[in-house]
Amino acid sequence: MSEIKYIIFATSNKDKVREITEMTTGKDVKVLTLKDIGFNDDVEETGTTFEENAHIKAKAVYDYVRSSGKYEDYAVLADDSGLEIDYYDGAPGVYSHRWLGERTYPEAMTDVMNDMKDVPDEKRTARFVCAMSAILSDGSEKASKGICAGRVAYKMAGENGFGYDPFFYMEEYGCTTAQMTPEQKNSVSHRGQALRAILSQLEIL
Repeated sequence: MSEIKYIIFATSNKDKVREITEMTTGKDVKVLTLKDIGFNDDVEETGTTFEENAHIKAKAVYDYVRSSGKYEDYAVLADDSGLEIDYYDGAPGVYSHRWLGERTYPEAMTDVMNDMKDVPDEKRTARFVCAMSAILSDGSEKASKGICAGRVAYKMAGENGFGYDPFFYMEEYGCTTAQMTPEQKNSVSHRGQALRAILSQLEIL
């Protein structure tokens, strides 16, 4: 495997970009986003699993980058992640973003907490799941997965996270993932786990 000079992250989410940038600080690799490479297509996520959707996104961006001929020694990286709540039989899962509908994240979280207000701790279990897919410039592929277990909180707390972080409570830390420092969250989060695993496979960590 040749040395990777660019990680082309198939996302427009500034929070995800920030996380991978923090994890690759000091490494001899440049992180590029969809905006950086001029990719504007809306990739339809038709998979039924996190792994399938991550690969669909990675393949679409890889095909675009390869046809452009602008980069060498790169890895296209894509992720699909979401929240699984056992009380809802694993929903919203791969539909975590679409599950919002017209609601904001705080509105959706408030609806869930109101619905589960009388549900005891042992039945509030939930997990964040993240699947990563990487396709290298030579066409070889890597994959990883991270799982962060916790439970649905009784009230939202914290300003440091994004998405569903303010109502995802981790008993062992006594706080939500939105109350953690970026360093602490990266060390335990589903995306942090998946990123470390795939960056290790890419020989970047």
